[in-house]
Amino acid sequence: MNKIFKLISLLSLIFSSTSASANQPKEWQIGFQKAASGGMEEIVWFHDYMLIPVTTAIMVFVLFLILYACIRFRAKKNPIPSTTSHNSIVEVLWTLIPCLILIVLAVPSFKLLYKQDTIPQADVTIKAVGYQWYWGYEYPDENIIFDSYMVDEKDLKENQPRLLTVDNEVYVPVNKVIKVMITANDVLHAWALPSFGVKRDAVPGRINETWFKADRIGTYYGQCSELCGIKHAFMPITVNVVTDEEYKLWLEEAKQKFAKEETDTSIKVAKQIKVIK
Repeated sequence: MNKIFKLISLLSLIFSSTSASANQPKEWQIGFQKAASGGMEEIVWFHDYMLIPVTTAIMVFVLFLILYACIRFRAKKNPIPSTTSHNSIVEVLWTLIPCLILIVLAVPSFKLLYKQDTIPQADVTIKAVGYQWYWGYEYPDENIIFDSYMVDEKDLKENQPRLLTVDNEVYVPVNKVIKVMITANDVLHAWALPSFGVKRDAVPGRINETWFKADRIGTYYGQCSELCGIKHAFMPITVNVVTDEEYKLWLEEAKQKFAKEETDTSIKVAKQIKVIK
């Protein structure tokens, strides 16, 4: 009895710790990360209460038909096989029923896609630029620009996840509409944050847009989701969702640390040095 109690306690500890820090992938994880935005909550609902029941019902029905055909029309019971070539009623049914199923799935699906593509009035605008192999970020309204590189495993601090930690993190305020403009400088990349239900391709010469509204404070992780070269696996994305006060404090510090004029000047100096060489 004592062993059973210890096992139950251990399992409860494991599951509680998993749900408490569900902002990043977990070992042996099968389902989605815990939703942190309204958009992701709708995606999870559509998956759990529309796609899973429909696909399960189809799978069970098809399995039943296969077993029924194997038993009902086996050679031992039917020494003389049927010569039936078609059945009009069956053919009409197996055409109409899949069409009706697709229509039922299409209605909430199109509604969700429309909501994702319709960007409301933004409170904060961020530009994300994919490079080989790191991300560059710009806050156009705040005159802030910086690059975000993955932290090597040897430099990780305690509780920092491997392959997901970066040196310069993105900060956004909670319960605010965040508009993200996404592009690339070299090859195709993709900016993806599972907890927010966000994923957009970064295409050179083109700007794609997406948005999210984080409903809880925390640190959220994503990765480049488009094969972009040898270091594709080393382009993590880290977004810190903070209170309005904390965001204002970060802005004050970032405006001094990542001032766009200083960055542009550094680039010009580097180009001049290259020309001299």
